[in-house]
Amino acid sequence: MSRHRTRTRPPVTLALPALLAVAFLLLPLIGILTRTEWGELGTHLTSPGVVQALRLSLLVSLWALVLSLLLGVPLAWLLSRVPFKGKAFVRSLVLLPMVLPPTVGGVALLLGFGRRGLLGPWLEDTFGITLPFHTSGAVVAATFVAMPFLVISLEGALGGLKQSYEETAASLGASPVRVFFTVTLPMVAPGLIAGAALTWARALGEFGATITFAGNLPGTTQTLPLQVYLLLQDEPEAATSVSLLLLVIAMAVLIALRGRWTASPVAARPAAAPAAPDEAAAAAPGPEGTPGAPVPAELPAGLAAAPEGDGGHWPLHATVTGFNELTLDADPGTTIAVVGENGAGKTTLLRALLGLTPRAHAELRLGDTDVTALPPHKRQVAWVPQDGALFPHLNALANTAYGLRARRVPRAEARREAQLWLDRLGVGHLAARKPAQLSGGQAQRVALARALAARPRLLLLDEPLAALDQTTRARVRHTLRTHLAGFGGVCLIVTHDPVEAVSLADRVLVLADGRTLQDAPPAEVTRHPRSPWVARMLGRNAWSGTASADGLVLAAGGRLVVAEALPEGSSALAIIGPEAVSVHRDRPAGSPRNVWQGSVREITAVGSRLRVLVGSAEAPDLVAEITPEAAAELGLVDGSKVWTSVKATEVTLVEL
Repeated sequence: MSRHRTRTRPPVTLALPALLAVAFLLLPLIGILTRTEWGELGTHLTSPGVVQALRLSLLVSLWALVLSLLLGVPLAWLLSRVPFKGKAFVRSLVLLPMVLPPTVGGVALLLGFGRRGLLGPWLEDTFGITLPFHTSGAVVAATFVAMPFLVISLEGALGGLKQSYEETAASLGASPVRVFFTVTLPMVAPGLIAGAALTWARALGEFGATITFAGNLPGTTQTLPLQVYLLLQDEPEAATSVSLLLLVIAMAVLIALRGRWTASPVAARPAAAPAAPDEAAAAAPGPEGTPGAPVPAELPAGLAAAPEGDGGHWPLHATVTGFNELTLDADPGTTIAVVGENGAGKTTLLRALLGLTPRAHAELRLGDTDVTALPPHKRQVAWVPQDGALFPHLNALANTAYGLRARRVPRAEARREAQLWLDRLGVGHLAARKPAQLSGGQAQRVALARALAARPRLLLLDEPLAALDQTTRARVRHTLRTHLAGFGGVCLIVTHDPVEAVSLADRVLVLADGRTLQDAPPAEVTRHPRSPWVARMLGRNAWSGTASADGLVLAAGGRLVVAEALPEGSSALAIIGPEAVSVHRDRPAGSPRNVWQGSVREITAVGSRLRVLVGSAEAPDLVAEITPEAAAELGLVDGSKVWTSVKATEVTLVEL
């Protein structure tokens, strides 16, 4: 179905000045085109003076580009990544040559690098270098006025690049320099190329600073713009022809860039139509291990065991301070599920263990090694962030092998082991695809394979299965559990899924405001959750209150009768299973001690049963779980008036 865009006629008060601006910019260019003597164009451009000036311009502009890359790329990275005092001043220095009159820039260069300048005498006495009135002086002048274009363009691209890519690369063992050259630069390549092109074009057209600082010496400093200046005095027709050449070069650069100097960094784009569905059991015919091959229902026998790792066992001890205040101790092979509501400090805890956040600091010991003072890439702590952070310029196989290559594993071995991990997670047939060609679930499994392949001593997973559908989540959960059973380190999994917390974890760590609210086995947390949020995550009703002689005085108002009372005045949490809540059309008779009248607010399906949310003025919201047949018999719809009841023996009190 075609989509028609509604055209809005612009107001005359805006359209007319805009058209005048276009005419103002276009008219001088038309002037050059109309005054060019096209029959003499070849003669003018091939004259010895013009050819010599063109060669010199190309030489100067290319050297200026090289200097700008060597100096400007690190400067752009510094401005975009490192907080330091005086950053605003440094950025102003970068922008200054763009707003400074070129001749003033030339005077400044003379006073700084000239024979009587601040640095000039030292350069001449020590190295015999004299910049003014020399080709090197023209290079310095061109670099001075052109480098800001590179810095600004690249800084903008770096600012738009999510740091999770670089942080993930560091967690896989890549040093900062390796991260810069293998992740950062490839991802900001469009901004770098655009900045380099603009820098070269600006250096090619530099005039004012060059003539002031380096002079106008034929064959030495007389570049093409300076040649135009001289030709205007004696041969204006030739000057017009050379101006046309410079105009064509400038327009060619802009047309080639097509606005890329304002482009964002490389980002993954959804594939228009993946060759195979995300979690299909079969795909187009093709040999096993190639794109389009079916995902095996069972893993090959050779993949039953984890690929070769470091061996050894690494217990965890961590003392975290800052926003998070807690101590973690875990034996090798322990998996800890970290749960809590939004803002509880789950991701901050993971980033503190990685050494990536100033909000919290972790004194971390893995096995016999204290890694507190080590940078992230030397800790052997791998993580999978929520978005996966797959490097978009690498295919799935190269992504998975990245951590191994960062640890100097030979390429062939790294790729072999990476392929094994992709096969284990059911995405081996996608090894040649880029992240943009993967669905969300496929990308998440590749990210998980990449972390597991890095041979970490501590594994941090931030909601690693969130993007998977239920069927694939169960398969990947089984594969992950199989690997974790033989893992010699400790694994922390941030999750909001109670099934993951119960099935994968040996312990559940409940956080609230950065502190430990509960740290216990899953069965204990399920039976006696100490957090209303966790109780609701587990599908339970959780009411907080104060213990009284006959039960609980609810914080939200009302009373709850229980079978086993706590010491009077103590804070407690009442846990009520939804299956223990009875729903009636009329007030129930008989033994229930807790009865409330309310109305149905929401009905949702959970498996083969229905969950009914009932709101009441006498008690907090209550969730009941009933069969579809019971709901039909009661005639339940949103807004239905009902009675709910809970037996005192069905209420569990947890002292807080």
